Amino acid sequence: MTSSTFFTWIIIGFVFFALTMLAFADVARKDFGSTGKKALWAIITLLPFVGWLIYVVLGMRRGTIPPSNEEI
Repeated sequence: MTSSTFFTWIIIGFVFFALTMLAFADVARKDFGSTGKKALWAIITLLPFVGWLIYVVLGMRRGTIPPSNEEI
């Protein structure tokens, strides 16, 4: 394996990791109606390589962001 191939795989891995963490953070901040549904979406996002894509396609619009309790 050449060094350029190695760095390409590192970059691809980092992209998949970043997308997974973004999807997981989105699940963490949204309300899905029940704890079970939220846990299910959290588990789906952590599936290697495809979890973030499944969440973006099927689950991203299902959750709602709860209103903030902060006053301006």
